[in-house]
Amino acid sequence: MTLSAAEFIAAEDSHIAHTYHPLPVVVATAEGAWVTDVEGRRYLDCLAAYSAVNFGHGHPALIAAAKAQLDRVTLTSRAFHNDRLGPFVGALAALAKKDLVIPMNTGAEAVESGLKAARAWGYRVKGVAPDRANIIVADGNFHGRTITIISFSDDATATTDFGPFTPGFRSVPYGDAAALEAAIDGNTVAVLLEPIQGEAGILIPPADYLPAVRDITTRHNVLFIADEIQSGLGRTGATFQCDNLGVTPDLYLLGKALGGGIVPVSAVVGNSDILGVLGAGEHGSTFGGNPLAAAVGSAVVALLETGEYQERARVMGARLAAGLERLIGFGVVSVRSAGLWAGVDIDPALATGRQVCELLLSRGVLAKDTHGSTIRFAPPLVITAEDVDFAVNQLEAVLLELRA
Repeated sequence: MTLSAAEFIAAEDSHIAHTYHPLPVVVATAEGAWVTDVEGRRYLDCLAAYSAVNFGHGHPALIAAAKAQLDRVTLTSRAFHNDRLGPFVGALAALAKKDLVIPMNTGAEAVESGLKAARAWGYRVKGVAPDRANIIVADGNFHGRTITIISFSDDATATTDFGPFTPGFRSVPYGDAAALEAAIDGNTVAVLLEPIQGEAGILIPPADYLPAVRDITTRHNVLFIADEIQSGLGRTGATFQCDNLGVTPDLYLLGKALGGGIVPVSAVVGNSDILGVLGAGEHGSTFGGNPLAAAVGSAVVALLETGEYQERARVMGARLAAGLERLIGFGVVSVRSAGLWAGVDIDPALATGRQVCELLLSRGVLAKDTHGSTIRFAPPLVITAEDVDFAVNQLEAVLLELRA
């Protein structure tokens, strides 16, 4: 006999550390942009696992790649070569117009790997004195939850009671190129930025910000590391958000959608003059670059090579933005969007973001709040025009209910 949603949640809560506060829905199956819970109710997924499911749930090409590889070999470790890794890293490097890849598993691992590579480059190429390297980051950043990464977070929830922290980071206001340049000194080896700050509420910097960062880092012989773990791989209407601004960073940090929502896959992508400074034994991962991940990752790259999903993000994103913007003044304070990614600020006098998401859940839409009154919309790129309209209409209905 199938358990009810409440029974599933109770069973989970009895034995799982409470590091998340999920909405009260228990997903059992999913296809495309829709999921179905254990009691048969359907919901439009407007989170896509924080952009990990960019290509929709159960994409046929990705599922086929995974199933085929499951029958062959799933793990060898990097102690040996496998026949899937070479084609994957070659295709990913070409997609990013770079020549080397460090394959890892999670987004946080990609960030940690990028930081290590930048420090090694700083000492071995730039000539920074031992243990003096510093890396510049932005206020409000979110790059993961490892000790080193939270060491440069200004989110008290992420940092309280987890110190002491890793030194070597300087934080400056996001979107302020002058402040960033002023923070650079002779020991600065890199600038690490999200082209759009996702966890902070889909904060989009001025259009001239990333081009200015690229110019500043080039002039000062400092690496520019773009964390495109959420913004990349089609989400914002281009392969990378940096592409929308005509900017090429030294290193891309990728993850989430790179695994197609099937397996965790992440990567640092750059050129040999930077990533080539790392030698055998200096970095690694037992599962990084495993054959199953490489097979799925190759299928993801093949989807992006067509440009179809980037175009869908542009077209459906414009429709989503137009729908959300018409709600400004009716319970919505402001909307920020790029491709199929939107941050919607709810009037805090009306409701919290959590309350709005719970009401959306009751109307068949899954979204997630952040920072009190902001709701994030990031549906799979396979979403239809009708689905977009449904999501906007349900948000409108929730706001009308709250204002009544």
